[in-house]
Amino acid sequence: MTNDLTVVIPAYNEAEAIGDVVRELLEKTEGVRVLVVDDGSQDETAAVAASAGATVIRHKRNRGYGAGVKTGIRAAQTTFVAMYDADGQHRPEDLMRLYEIAQDHDAVIGARGKTSHQVAARRPGKWVLARTANTLVGRKIPDLNSGLRVMRREVAMRYLHLLPDGFSASTTSTVCVMQRGYDVEFVPITTRERVGKSTVKQFRDGMNTIHLIVRLIILFNPTRFFIPPSLLMIVAGLTYGFIKAFRFHHGFPVLALLLVSTGLITGMFGLLADQVSSFRREMYERDVS
Repeated sequence: MTNDLTVVIPAYNEAEAIGDVVRELLEKTEGVRVLVVDDGSQDETAAVAASAGATVIRHKRNRGYGAGVKTGIRAAQTTFVAMYDADGQHRPEDLMRLYEIAQDHDAVIGARGKTSHQVAARRPGKWVLARTANTLVGRKIPDLNSGLRVMRREVAMRYLHLLPDGFSASTTSTVCVMQRGYDVEFVPITTRERVGKSTVKQFRDGMNTIHLIVRLIILFNPTRFFIPPSLLMIVAGLTYGFIKAFRFHHGFPVLALLLVSTGLITGMFGLLADQVSSFRREMYERDVS
């Protein structure tokens, strides 16, 4: 039985797919609560989902994928919550494998393999996003923005205030749990071709995601962002200054002083940001029911 799992499905104008998605979940799982958050759809998404057997929560206006995720997680009353796409890409058998593995972890994220359907035009952007996240987090992330994941609700609730309302909510939740050292497992999954047309804007949503990753790292580990450039400027300034002063006897140049000073100031900003970050974590990282 999986009566301690709520499957949250944010949906916007997915009337074509949502009925089959809900029916397939209910047929192939037992005890799972399927919660569809209709994000201000202009079609019959809410009615179709309800008739298929899902519990439906409606937003009066379109607020974004992340807003739907947050509404669903707040409404859930189970130990585990799952994020599941409304477009028919995911398979219930993959969800159940993630759920079983999640019993011993804080979060389990589906990692799409080579056999999964992916839009070729998005691969370069996803590659850039993945490399950015890997560098800033300091760990390899097999799938940064997978739409299929199972998390303990108490862990997800601690970081809902950081999730954006847009599509980068998946990326943000991945960075949050990995950066804070939670027990995260990546499990291979296979996705199918989606039903209908995607509403993701590749360039806009990609740039927003990079911006959010940088903001999250500054919140959780600001020294990783400030200290490397600080040390680079100090070392470069001292090296250039000593070469000019002792080899060419020109004195310590102004440019070298500027580099060293800027490096020191940047480093001090990093230390200050680290103190503010620690204070904010003490405020927000608490048990949330």
